[in-house]
Amino acid sequence: MQYLELKEMKFHAYHGVMAQERKVGNTYTVDLKLAFDFSRAMQTDDLNDTINYAAVYALIDREMAIPSNLIEHLAARILEKIHASFPQIKQLEIRVAKQNPPFGGDVKQAAVVIVQNY
Repeated sequence: MQYLELKEMKFHAYHGVMAQERKVGNTYTVDLKLAFDFSRAMQTDDLNDTINYAAVYALIDREMAIPSNLIEHLAARILEKIHASFPQIKQLEIRVAKQNPPFGGDVKQAAVVIVQNY
């Protein structure tokens, strides 16, 4: 299997159920792993034979700008948009993490991971 990974993409966004989270926002990181056949691109050296990861990043950036109460919902929404735009993907794995979640504990991040097969 061949994979394209985008790791530790950072965003300042306004997700969460608490009013303060929607007002001041927080830092989020997104990791993405895409499984698809890019063997043709390995031979041709042509961007048209693979998935343009700049386009994937732009899609994630747009979705991060739309507030969600839950990072679970956000992660699923991102996966849906990516697969709709790039149907050649066979498997998507996403990890969305909220840095320093505001619930009174010393926690570096709260994260969800979804692995979706197509």
